[in-house]
Amino acid sequence: MNARRSAVFVIAVACAMAASVLGAQQGIAPAMPLACRTNVVDSLDANFVPAGFGTLREDDVSIKISLIGGLLVTATPLDERVIRLLAPDLYKSRCQIRASKQKTIDSIANRERLTKPSLWYVTFYAVEQGEVRFSPQEFIIGNVGRDFRPMGLIPLSSGFGDYRLKQFEVQTAIYVFDGQLNVNQPLTAQIQSARSNTDWQQVLRRIEQERALVRSRAASKSPAP
Repeated sequence: MNARRSAVFVIAVACAMAASVLGAQQGIAPAMPLACRTNVVDSLDANFVPAGFGTLREDDVSIKISLIGGLLVTATPLDERVIRLLAPDLYKSRCQIRASKQKTIDSIANRERLTKPSLWYVTFYAVEQGEVRFSPQEFIIGNVGRDFRPMGLIPLSSGFGDYRLKQFEVQTAIYVFDGQLNVNQPLTAQIQSARSNTDWQQVLRRIEQERALVRSRAASKSPAP
């Protein structure tokens, strides 16, 4: 019985490897994590595109704020309609991060009565010598005529709760905002007294261009270059 099971296992592995090679030869997009594939795609929302065909970097879809004292803050929406435009490996990474904290996200959403929260991946990075402190709760996004403050923070790195960084140290967290925050509309961000210098209108144009390219690649089943 053990020999039979071993033989079945070897055959299954060989089949999986063969399918992977065949998929690569045929130019099929790389498989997405199960948690990502289970996301509901709204066929009526033109902003949804197939996953695995994007080429954008995280910087292409992020807001940046530079503070006096050497603190750089970067915020990236984890909206499925945006991260599907990222390069496949980066999409997997961001999707897996979101999926790993889904229970906590749901708990915050239930507590705050949010039907569909807006999630952001926020990074704090110290670029100068010495120690720099930061106030994560003061991160605010201006959008659709109002200021959105975080409804919840989910630390992703150890030491986030210390609210201080040494040179080249990075702290990250998922920010949970009210779902009325619309990433497809102009927005700005600020933390403490500093405002973002990112032109979100330009980001939106870049996003629209990439959506068109992703649809073209998906139609021809060509993976991202």
